[in-house]
Amino acid sequence: MREGIIVEVNAADRSRLEAVVADRNSPQKHVWRSRIVLLTADGLGIVEIMRRTGKSKTAVWRWQERFMEEGVDGLFQDKTRPSRIPPLGNEVAERVVSLTTTTEPRGEVTHWTAPAMAKIVGISVSSVQRVWRAHGLQPHRWRQFKLSNDPQFAAKVRDVVGLYMNPPAHAVVVSIDEKSQIQALDRTQPGLPLKPGRSGTMTHDYKRNGTTTLFAALNILDGTVVGRCMPRHTHEEFIKFLNAVERSVPAGKVIHAIADNYATHKHPKVREWLVEHPRWVFHFTPTSASWLNAVEGFFSIITRRRIRRGVFTSVSDLQEAIRRYIRQHNDKSAKPFVWTADPERIIAAVRRGHQTLDSHH
Repeated sequence: MREGIIVEVNAADRSRLEAVVADRNSPQKHVWRSRIVLLTADGLGIVEIMRRTGKSKTAVWRWQERFMEEGVDGLFQDKTRPSRIPPLGNEVAERVVSLTTTTEPRGEVTHWTAPAMAKIVGISVSSVQRVWRAHGLQPHRWRQFKLSNDPQFAAKVRDVVGLYMNPPAHAVVVSIDEKSQIQALDRTQPGLPLKPGRSGTMTHDYKRNGTTTLFAALNILDGTVVGRCMPRHTHEEFIKFLNAVERSVPAGKVIHAIADNYATHKHPKVREWLVEHPRWVFHFTPTSASWLNAVEGFFSIITRRRIRRGVFTSVSDLQEAIRRYIRQHNDKSAKPFVWTADPERIIAAVRRGHQTLDSHH
């Protein structure tokens, strides 16, 4: 111990230090620091403390002084040290953000990578990555979008969302659409089952056994689905499907049907059919806004849960699987469709999107 340093340990401090030494879960650096103080308080010399703890003379001195200055808590806190890497200046970070968001890299590439940005700015790849993380930038990722150019976008959104949120009394609201070109795929080899640490597997190659089109109508009030599989996707099949929905709805109820702007839905023959069935009222979603059609959610679910991983040896096999799934959905999973998004926020977001696109052109 250095000349003039006296270490005194009261009963409370000794109890804490001995508990740290005795606890097998204590970090080892806390253990040997506590032992240095305890051995010093017991009157042992510096050489003996070095021998018992395996630490250097300067280490023993350091933790003796730390205890005298800060007490027991000081033994368990390491002094902060400046980083070996100097921090980036604000100008450098701002340049990285500006280049990422307003420019494109040179050459035959489509987006920035960290090595490319690091070379241009003159910093390390990890520094670029830190700046991107801090500003929520992910140049390697992208999302698809489509802004509707429908001049009646706002009116149609309010009309459709109004049906979802306040369906008319004594009426049925159905969301109608078709999922075309569903392939009956048969894998070339059986897949391997799911096991701990390993995902289920399927061969990347397959055998095509034909396609079918699923016409579906989702009842907004109870979530049930009327579905029909047909070989083609024309106005004739659509009219057949409308007849099936017509038969499923009790007489006397008005049918409000929400549909997208696909040409089949507006075919002259379909219009004639609607004239002959006056209780039907069609409500069309805005162009490029099929996401507003509630039945799209059902198509997404049946694709993920039944079709995508299915193995079908024929079109009839695929169609039967779809029919079974719809029956199961109606018996066990159907529930009223609930719309929660504010239509005014949707309209405002689309307007902002158009303004942003206009400013970039």
